[in-house]
Amino acid sequence: MSDEVAPELTPAQQKLKDAVDAIPFWYHRIKLPGGIVTPGNQPVAPNIYRIPMDLSGLRILDVGAWDGYWTFEALKRGAREVVAIDDFSDITNFRPGDGWQTFDLCRDALGYGNDRCKRINMSAYEVTEERLGRFDMVFFLGTLYHCRYPLFALDHLSSVCGGDIYVESAICDDFSPYHGGLGCGYPKQQPVMEFYPTDQYAQNPTNWWVPTLQLVGTMLLSAGWKRAFMWKLTDAPDCIQACRGFAKGEKSEEKKGLEKGGNI
Repeated sequence: MSDEVAPELTPAQQKLKDAVDAIPFWYHRIKLPGGIVTPGNQPVAPNIYRIPMDLSGLRILDVGAWDGYWTFEALKRGAREVVAIDDFSDITNFRPGDGWQTFDLCRDALGYGNDRCKRINMSAYEVTEERLGRFDMVFFLGTLYHCRYPLFALDHLSSVCGGDIYVESAICDDFSPYHGGLGCGYPKQQPVMEFYPTDQYAQNPTNWWVPTLQLVGTMLLSAGWKRAFMWKLTDAPDCIQACRGFAKGEKSEEKKGLEKGGNI
């Protein structure tokens, strides 16, 4: 057993820790100054998202930002500006108020100003170039399956994005509540999406649609990206939380179509 004693926090660090501890629910695990880490559990494996380490000079839209992990990570990786949007329709049972409490706390602690790190209460359906301008990249992470109109959301995001989009979503390749649960999904690359009118998926009434990985890529092509690359969190998920998929859409004209990517 180590005899090392954790360094005593300064008054400012203790105040920050107390503020973090006072919030009952965190989704993201975010490193703050003074060795303070928010107690969320996402993202489980950031490298699996395949978001470039160098985002220098890019203007990025983070859709469904929640606590702001990927907003702050993009700034850390050199983005010149990140606009974070969320309407918090999927966390009303977890957090009172407008939902930005955790984001604002982290933004202040990390020292980012509104000039580089804006946050706006809005849904993906409200995104327009007139309201937000143009973006080099879009993050659409953990949000697609919470949308009542997912392709409509992607159409709006495509209209403001001149480059890549990164998508993370629950997928039904290996899990379907209608087909028998875990191991009973759609494993043959069918372009399928299941609809959950109440709480059929994980007893969460804000989970509206879950697509197969193949369909995620197909939807990106339909919304205007020229190429789509897809990969799974794991080839053999052992729980519903591991039934996740990722996709990258590119606007480049070099080559068109879908490409399967392997797991990292």
